[in-house]
Amino acid sequence: MIAASASPLSLFAGYGIELEYMIVDRASLDVLAIADKLIHTVAGDYRSEVEQGELAWSNEMVLHVIEIKTNGPAGALEPLPALFQRDITHINELLAPHEACLMPGAIHPWMDPRTDARLWPHEHNPVYEAYDRIFGCQGHGWSNLQSVHLNLPFAGDAEFARLHAAIRVLLPVLPALAASSPIVEGQFTGMLDYRLEAYRLNARKIPSITGHVIPETVSSRGDYEAGILGPMYRDIAPFDPESILRHEWLNSRGAIARFDRSAIEIRVLDIQECSLADLAVLAAIASALQRLAAEDWGDIKAQQALTTEELEAILLETARSGEQAVIDNTRFLRVLKFPERRCEARDLWHYLIEEAPAGEIWRTPLRTILRSGPLARRLLRAAGKEPKRARLSAVYAELCRCLAEGRQFLGLD
Repeated sequence: MIAASASPLSLFAGYGIELEYMIVDRASLDVLAIADKLIHTVAGDYRSEVEQGELAWSNEMVLHVIEIKTNGPAGALEPLPALFQRDITHINELLAPHEACLMPGAIHPWMDPRTDARLWPHEHNPVYEAYDRIFGCQGHGWSNLQSVHLNLPFAGDAEFARLHAAIRVLLPVLPALAASSPIVEGQFTGMLDYRLEAYRLNARKIPSITGHVIPETVSSRGDYEAGILGPMYRDIAPFDPESILRHEWLNSRGAIARFDRSAIEIRVLDIQECSLADLAVLAAIASALQRLAAEDWGDIKAQQALTTEELEAILLETARSGEQAVIDNTRFLRVLKFPERRCEARDLWHYLIEEAPAGEIWRTPLRTILRSGPLARRLLRAAGKEPKRARLSAVYAELCRCLAEGRQFLGLD
């Protein structure tokens, strides 16, 4: 993550990456609630985070999920796949005595959170208990979703405004690259990114917490605190009299300002099948955001003029149809200087990656995604839209092997 400091990093001077993985039984692939045991093995106690050099491991809300993240801001993305793969290998070695392993993918394909989810009972448990008391966390939107978080820094209001505007523009098309959650409780959901659907509805009891997922246009920290954080804190107060949840991270929009560490955290991305694929997606996003923030494709006023509602409509379509989503909002396409008035999301990403190349190391994994579709499309192709449990097990066993071996999922032989 991007750590707080006296001198905040400027735009794109660092990257905070967080990857979330499920812990599952190696034979059955059912979830196993042993993240605390894993951390205890390394740290000697049940703390919420343990540093591992350049990376760190931490808990999440539920006991079957472990997060691997950068231990402070990374100066470049290129070294990170090897670092993450090193720790994935190490964790799998530590899980082996439990007959367990890590599983990638944004949603477990047959987990029932009503019976299988167990909240983290150790450090920071009051936070999770508060969420559970207010919202009820025995659902997919809380207990069965794994994502990638990308933290990008800013220094001062002017950089914050530019970065925030750029992220708002790009958020709607991120599922076209990253969707990996088409199957829930053994059934195809009709969406390639069901995690995003569950995520956007999990706090509907207090709508201001998630809003429309796409954040509202703001130009300064003052605007943000008055227009986004203030209403959210006001609305949660009757349910949270002790102010346990009165923090910036209560905000569940698809990108949230973290003024405590001078960064914006992008939260809409499904986890991929291996760290190389995740980092390739993040590299493509960062390259496109740099062009947007530099106003190479259009000025900030044009970016900010796009309404939250019209951006949300594009997001919902890419969550449903992934790379095949049709985008015909000409105002949106014009902000990106796309030459046509209508396209599929994959055509837009071909254009963005060509206009803002991410680097040679990412060429092969991005080519796989652009040619074969996001991981969700490849999973459906392998499992079928009415999958039998045995077939699902075979597909997700291969997904576990992909993670362990650091390679992309290309289907079953």
